[in-house]
Amino acid sequence: MAQTEMNAKMKSKKKTKLSLRQQRNIFVYSCLAVPLLFFIFIRFAPTLYTFNVGFREWDILSSVKPFVGLDNYVALFQDEVFLKSLKNTFIYVIFGVIGQLIVGLGVALLLQRINKFVGLFRVIYFIPYVTSIVAVSWVFKWLFMNNGIVNSMLIDLGFEKQLFLNSPDQAIYIIIASMVWQGLGFQMVIFLAGLENIPKMFYEAAEIDGANSWQRFYRITLPLLNPTIVFSAVIGSISFLQTFTQVQNMTMGGPLNSTNSLVHYIYQLAFQQFKMGPASAATVILFLIILVLTLFQMKVLTRKFDY
Repeated sequence: MAQTEMNAKMKSKKKTKLSLRQQRNIFVYSCLAVPLLFFIFIRFAPTLYTFNVGFREWDILSSVKPFVGLDNYVALFQDEVFLKSLKNTFIYVIFGVIGQLIVGLGVALLLQRINKFVGLFRVIYFIPYVTSIVAVSWVFKWLFMNNGIVNSMLIDLGFEKQLFLNSPDQAIYIIIASMVWQGLGFQMVIFLAGLENIPKMFYEAAEIDGANSWQRFYRITLPLLNPTIVFSAVIGSISFLQTFTQVQNMTMGGPLNSTNSLVHYIYQLAFQQFKMGPASAATVILFLIILVLTLFQMKVLTRKFDY
């Protein structure tokens, strides 16, 4: 009789443990389902819907939205403004990413060498990153106006006055410079974290072997910073591919569409010309560019390394 009661108690305990485990699983999966549903309905569904809109003649004032196949894509590649915007976007990516990587790594290396006021300097360099993009854009616009501070300094030094933001050849590089300057703080933090993870004994051993500063940088620092460089390049490329706010506030795509980015072109199509079909098609093209470029960078830039 006592044995039977003991067996019954053990069975009830097993059932209790099982039910608690089930409750815990239900709670965990419920918590995971909330962000998943958010991404499905807020991110994935609109993205798939954009593919649908890109294949239609989409007039927001008409209830009839006929299927036109690839006509929107063909029209885009026959549009000189789209091709110019596409070219400009790659200029933003190439010069912007290279500039951010070089300047960010350079500042991180310099900050790593100082011993006093380290926190203060890091805060100073990081402040632009958390500053409003609109505010930074307008400050740069004010600096490089025809009668701005930079032109006044050039005149005082005996140089000719420059067009800067009014020049089809110079404006895009002014915008890139503003983006590199504002993103410097983020790149600095990433590179500082990568530099701190490199064991000091490598540098000590190389110094004992007679390696100079450049050899230590080229043979130790760069190879072991590869994962950091890949991460920074991918994040920077995505950021520059989505260039919009700086263009809108500094030049509005001008002069002569010389600074127009792909995202700004999509904005013009969708919300100024109300051509939702071509705008969605351009968005799909941008999505594919980001996907292909990211995969390419991760494949080409990534190098195997060990300590």
